[in-house]
Parts: sequence; structure tokens; C-alpha cells
Amino acid sequence: MRFDSATADRVTAAVFFALGAAMAWGGYVMDRLEIRQIHPASIPGLVPMILGGALMICAALLAINAPRTPRDPDEVESGSWGNFLFTLLWSCFYALVMVGRLEFAIATAIFITGFAGWFLVPAATDTPSRLKAAGFVAVFGIVAAVAISALFRYGFLVRLP
Repeated sequence: MRFDSATADRVTAAVFFALGAAMAWGGYVMDRLEIRQIHPASIPGLVPMILGGALMICAALLAINAPRTPRDPDEVESGSWGNFLFTLLWSCFYALVMVGRLEFAIATAIFITGFAGWFLVPAATDTPSRLKAAGFVAVFGIVAAVAISALFRYGFLVRLP
């Protein structure tokens, strides 16, 4: 199966832009809490509006850079399906098995470490480079999981599973 990667990037950008616009609009029309004398900046739709706007910006950047990203179709086909399958299965395993059974920060650290390790460690050519990459991935996974947990727990005041 051959495809034009620039066209695929443009289609993906259009889908992400529409999704971001829907998120931003949904957050904007969400009920406000002024009736309960809650500060207007704490509206429930604020985070979806910010994330929707960020997704629209990323989609626009993807669309702008799509024609300037030359790729060899054979290279894209050889590894993409395996990486896609890993991403799908690992994300489902995280959401359906790890979250809820393990503490959120631990499950997230395992997920991020496994995900980053899948892509970074095999790219290293020799054993010392692989060990260095594995160490970096482990530290990155732990730091990112702690930061994400702290952000949701203390920044967004969300009770984590």
C-alpha cells in the first residue's frame, strides 16, 4: 500500500483541527458556575477550550509543514504498522488494565517508560548507547509521571484513580 505522506499529513491536520474546534466550542458552551459565586476563571470548560486551541495550532503547523516533509514511502510502510499496533495495544493496556489497579503515578511511569523505550532504545546502535538510552527513558518516565500526577492532583484538583 503506497500513499502520499504529505496528503496524509494534510488530512490528519484537518481532522485534528476539526476535533480541536469541537473541543473549544464544547468548552465554551459548557455551563458556568457564576450562580454559586465561583470565580469566572474556574469555569469547567476552560481546560477543554485551552486544549482545543492548542490542538488547532498543532494541526495548523502540521498542515503548513506537510509539503516540506519528504519521506520515502518504503520507509514509512516498513515500520509504521508495527509501531501503530504497539501504540494501540500499549495504550489500551494502560487504560484498561494498569489504571485503576495500580496507583496512577506508577501506572503512568510504566506507560511512559515503555512507550518511550519502544522508540528510543532500539535506535541506539551499541550496548553502552542502549544502556544510556534505557536510563534516560526510565528517568524521563518517572519525572513525567510525577509531573502529570501533580498537575492533575494539585493544579486541576482532580482525584486520580
